[in-house]
Amino acid sequence: MITTGSELTALLDKASAMMPDEVITRAIPRDVALPGGAGTAVLISLDNGLDHTKPNTFGPGSLKALNEALDATLSRSDIVAVAITGKPFIMAAGADLKGVAAITDKSDAEAIARIGHGVFNRLRTASVPTFGLINGLALGGGLEVSLNCTYRTVNSSAPAIALPECFLGLVPGWGGCYLLPNLVGPQNALKVIIENSMNQNKMLKGYEAYKLGIADAMFDGADFLERSLDWVAKVVTGEITVDRPELDRGQAWADAVAGAKAFVDMKVSGAAPAPYKALELVLAARDCDAETAFAAEDAALAELIMSEELRSGLYAFDLVQKRAKKPAGAPDKSLARKVTKVGVVGAGLMASQLALLFLRRLEVPVIMSDLDAERAQKGLDGVHGEIDKLLGKGRINADTANRFKSLISVTTDQADFSDCDFVIEAVFEEMKIKKQVFADLEKIISPECVLATNTSSLSITEMASELQHPERVVGFHFFNPVAILPLLEIIAGEKTDDATLATAFATSKGLKKNSVLVSDAPAFVVNRVLTRLMGEITAAVDAGTPVEVADQALRPLGLPMSPFVLLQLVGPAVALHVAETLHDKCGERFGVSPNLRAIVDAKKPGIYDWTAEGKPYVSDETKALLTVGDNPSTAEQVRERALNALAEEIGMMLSEGVVAAPMDIDLCLILGAGWPFHTGGITPYLDRSGASEAANGKRFLPKGAASVA
Repeated sequence: MITTGSELTALLDKASAMMPDEVITRAIPRDVALPGGAGTAVLISLDNGLDHTKPNTFGPGSLKALNEALDATLSRSDIVAVAITGKPFIMAAGADLKGVAAITDKSDAEAIARIGHGVFNRLRTASVPTFGLINGLALGGGLEVSLNCTYRTVNSSAPAIALPECFLGLVPGWGGCYLLPNLVGPQNALKVIIENSMNQNKMLKGYEAYKLGIADAMFDGADFLERSLDWVAKVVTGEITVDRPELDRGQAWADAVAGAKAFVDMKVSGAAPAPYKALELVLAARDCDAETAFAAEDAALAELIMSEELRSGLYAFDLVQKRAKKPAGAPDKSLARKVTKVGVVGAGLMASQLALLFLRRLEVPVIMSDLDAERAQKGLDGVHGEIDKLLGKGRINADTANRFKSLISVTTDQADFSDCDFVIEAVFEEMKIKKQVFADLEKIISPECVLATNTSSLSITEMASELQHPERVVGFHFFNPVAILPLLEIIAGEKTDDATLATAFATSKGLKKNSVLVSDAPAFVVNRVLTRLMGEITAAVDAGTPVEVADQALRPLGLPMSPFVLLQLVGPAVALHVAETLHDKCGERFGVSPNLRAIVDAKKPGIYDWTAEGKPYVSDETKALLTVGDNPSTAEQVRERALNALAEEIGMMLSEGVVAAPMDIDLCLILGAGWPFHTGGITPYLDRSGASEAANGKRFLPKGAASVA
């Protein structure tokens, strides 16, 4: 039963007491005389009193404020409509999740679900028509408050409309799983609830939301509210009738859910409960009534709020939203030098990606060099081609494309780098070559010019050891694809000074990357963790475990790709090089697989070939290259061995001071390797699996930090 009346008031009071520090979003009602003599409407504005960088949210106190505004409004007999909107640019960013960590009892979790339904449902069941006027950002509960209204308008330029709950480990639990599919059909609803949410938390623009049918009308410009109220008046008077398409409640509904389930399986392999729970709710929404659906949403929210996956997801979200924006150990930003021209040594694929990124984000002259004119020109053509693709997709206009092309140039003479403020090398991963590049550059560039290396595993200190100014050398390690993965590992050598580091961090911010400060340890963070992991998987194959068994052993983590698919992406030669480097530096715990070497020697692109349908398999030709033992492991044994190895390695990295804290390891894996939020990166998963204590005798994080207390 949907909570109403005095019971709702009591629940709101109890929940509000659980979050005494909540920033309250006020619900401010005012009477509006609708145009054309249509009558009086009450417009409720949501406003937390802060600027647009601090969006409205719905914590218990904010829901209580909205409930009180609805008490005062819906008791009136002189109004013809109720409308709800947000402060400038912001409807609301959904539920205030800061208090979730304090919830340790399932009944309290259920209370949070029930109060959202209780308040929002009053808009759905009001005796007069209700209108959600989506003026800007509307996420989660910020969209659901409008879905509970009879009608909706949307600002065409609204930047972000979404139901991101599955991304975090929840479901849209204040009506979204029932109301949205019954409004726009299951396929469109699942695009928002599942597909967008689990594709890097993709958001809809206002016009996209209108096209999907989420809104009944769309307006733009500064007069959005005025035009929306004019539309409200015409609906109230009957001048405008809103017709919505009849939904197919037959097999097509079940087929849409089945298709979304296949997508979820591909993404998380059953490892995260939230999207599967959302699928159940959407399927049930085909036949059940609102009261039954909302009770199911309440139960799902209560269960998920008490799950370890959600706590890990919220921990990961907090890392990305806060720690990533204030990197631990970064020097004072006032020490940063201005970057007005960038040099890129190399013109291959990685160098071209770097050049394009610097060009797009910094909008300064960028010059690439290579050994001969043909290679240099090929690199330039590649950058021009990518600029043309951006133009073709409408990401930039013709003037911007022409400006970018005028800013990029190539050379075979490194003397042309003399006026650069920042030079990054992207040449072959060999110390001797990189040292020579920097030695040659030092004769040309100013003493203040930063020398950055995109090395994935080599020592920054050694690379700078023979220079006159080793203090201006810094590691600037990107991840492939450069334009997509947001992580930059910034590595300080023994003599790297604060001005160089500050310039590196400022440049990273200009590139719209998130940076983590890393000490000059072998392979830094991401590659060290992944190489240790890959070493355990390949060792299992070497011992006799079937490739498919070893490769699928980590499916319960829900990683973005299996180890041997990742190997295909990275390239066996690169993986072998990093493994050899770490073996030399760290010893036997980093094995060098003879089978990986055989794959490289045979110039195979990986251990898999692919069917016409895109399915991986091990060909007879590849099987013939493998020499395996007679001691196979089960998937469970491989997984336990891999997790214990990760826990051991991360423990060593923290004791060595590779990063400041476990949170930085997690941040690196989330942003640099795409590891899912429900794992919290990795250390929360290792804690709850028992691997942390098995390997190190203790947890990485205190209980309650990324888990149920």
